[in-house]
Amino acid sequence: MVLVPVPAFQDNYIWVWHDGTRAIVVDPGEAEGVQAYLTLHGLVLDSILVTHHHGDHTGGVARLQASTGAQVFAPSAESPELIATRVTHGSQLTLLGTPCRVLHVPGHTAGHVAYVVACEPDAPILFCGDTLFSAGCGRLFEGSPADMLASLDALAQLPGNTRVCCAHEYTLSNIRFALAVEPANTALQQWQQTCQALRAQQRPTLPSTLAQERQINPFLRVRQPGVRRAAERWAHNQAPDGTQPSQVVMSDVNVLAALREWKNQF
Repeated sequence: MVLVPVPAFQDNYIWVWHDGTRAIVVDPGEAEGVQAYLTLHGLVLDSILVTHHHGDHTGGVARLQASTGAQVFAPSAESPELIATRVTHGSQLTLLGTPCRVLHVPGHTAGHVAYVVACEPDAPILFCGDTLFSAGCGRLFEGSPADMLASLDALAQLPGNTRVCCAHEYTLSNIRFALAVEPANTALQQWQQTCQALRAQQRPTLPSTLAQERQINPFLRVRQPGVRRAAERWAHNQAPDGTQPSQVVMSDVNVLAALREWKNQF
């Protein structure tokens, strides 16, 4: 089985997973690059997976569906314009003969889902859209910090060798922020060097793995003392003079909320 990120727009990846004959495509924001890849490799498009409703993830769906007859799977609460089989938390699919389960992971959008493909004997694959990035997480456009924390906690429970296939090449910018949170994190420093070398060769930094992300991603590390202290210091520095005690102790949700707002301003 082959797993390939097809570049699109400025920094999107449209994931293609295939067996040499049939292909699954994830979040095709445009059709052209996908069609070119399928033609080049002689592949038949079997199914399209949609994680959420944003146009850079859905813009090519209708065209690909019309030209190939591929089945489309999309979140039950989003993208009503798509002709699709609707999925929700706990839905079980079979993709190219392989079991896949669906997780509801709100935060970036309210109905966002992720797809976990079993892939044995290979490592599992997580198609997580804009929920989890390498060294980062998605902006909170519709969900709350509590939603995002619950979603990230659920993803963090997957096996460590799970391949994290997110939808944007944000890794280096995310690492710069993560190093502001944890400047002494040696795993993060090493990941930065690895990713800088990959990007210098115009190669993708993805997929990452969940084991890697648990070591370097501040949004998966909100309960680590160093991450918590950094978030508390940042929140204190943002507060009007005298309105927030310097030794405030944040909840896990408030730590994530502070990290997300800090990243928004970074």
